[in-house]
Amino acid sequence: MIFKRKVYDKLLEWKELSAGSSAILLEGARRIGKTTIVEEFAKNEYDDYMILDFARESEDIRNNFTENINDLDTFFRNLFLLKGRALQGKKCALIFDEIQLFPLARQAIKYLVADGRYEYIETGSLISIKKNVKDILIPSEEYRIKMYPMDFEEYLWALGDTVTIPIIQDAFKRKKPLGDSIHRKVMKNFRTYMAVGGMPQAVEAFVNGRTFAQIDFIKRNILDLYEEDLKKYDDENREKASVIYKTIPEQLENKNSHFKWSLINKNARFQNYMDAVSFISESMIGNECINVTKPEVALELFADRSNFKLYMGDTGLLVTRIMQNRDDLDEDLYKSLIIDRLGINQGMILENMVAQMLRAAGYSLYFHEYLYKPDGSAMEKKYEVDFLVVKKKKICPIEVKSSNYLSHKSFDYLVKKYQMKMEDRYIIYTKDLNYQDGIMYIPAYMTMLI
Repeated sequence: MIFKRKVYDKLLEWKELSAGSSAILLEGARRIGKTTIVEEFAKNEYDDYMILDFARESEDIRNNFTENINDLDTFFRNLFLLKGRALQGKKCALIFDEIQLFPLARQAIKYLVADGRYEYIETGSLISIKKNVKDILIPSEEYRIKMYPMDFEEYLWALGDTVTIPIIQDAFKRKKPLGDSIHRKVMKNFRTYMAVGGMPQAVEAFVNGRTFAQIDFIKRNILDLYEEDLKKYDDENREKASVIYKTIPEQLENKNSHFKWSLINKNARFQNYMDAVSFISESMIGNECINVTKPEVALELFADRSNFKLYMGDTGLLVTRIMQNRDDLDEDLYKSLIIDRLGINQGMILENMVAQMLRAAGYSLYFHEYLYKPDGSAMEKKYEVDFLVVKKKKICPIEVKSSNYLSHKSFDYLVKKYQMKMEDRYIIYTKDLNYQDGIMYIPAYMTMLI
């Protein structure tokens, strides 16, 4: 099943603006649909295309890159002979799939683009990992975009729903509530999306009427695949990325979701595990949210990477990981989650989804904790803003609340402590939109519109 994905429009934009002057690299975690979408794009937008899947290509294909890249007439002659066919038409594309498995093909992009015969599309995971860039020159002729699991709008498209998102966009723009009945309907769809997740295989199973137990089985297989990748990394680097990844649900149950090394090992220290955390983040199977010591527009300048939160890249996979520790039937658990009667900390599921949606919207993830002495208090207290993003060159603080509790002391004291001007302030919760006192209270499904 081919789903409509937003990244298709980014591919179209690249094709038009680049006009053959660059290759495009589509980067993302495994099993999010990279290969499917680029093949669909090549099929629709070119006269012909050919895929080189470096997870499967022969040694002869690889040797052709090392032996003949300086003689492209010979390179293409041998390539077409080895593949058993040539490319036909004026506008053709070569797809280099799983490019991280053969970095030399990525390095060759410089010469292939300059040659101008074809256009080039690369897909890959773990693109930035040291071993994948260690001995190659990264081509400047490469335009990179990131791809994430299916977002809520893409999920609704898969269900044939093209009406909901324009309605909530209009409500968000006008700062007007949807009304109880519409909000309840959208929120139920959103809870289902959180449960199923955005992995295309899981969404396809849901669209085809599979049971939640069957959908969960698919997601467990994806988690197993990720853990195999992490174990390979651990074997090569003596790090414990696989252990870190497994503890994410437990970490998110902590107060404020801060990552605690004691859950890994009582002697664990950030210095010894920082590369493993970076690996999880760079592989895009996890989303790292970093503390900033000052809420300034240039957030990265004040990043304290030793104080962080770690979310799973797909909330549906987080739900599956949580379910693995329960004795109930998968089907009953999923139904309880969707109707908001699941006896677990649903706050962490909602917070994970907000992190996922902010990343898909292009934001890096930061939070800020600070000390402040409120009027009438004898001593300073610690407060925290869940997420900080930058809009129109101003700080935009975001709080996530799984309950109906609308307190916003952390916002109020933030303004008083730093005397700062902010673009917008958002409290994300499960009720309908409300705007008061300069704060937008928005239902979780509107996070994508921030």
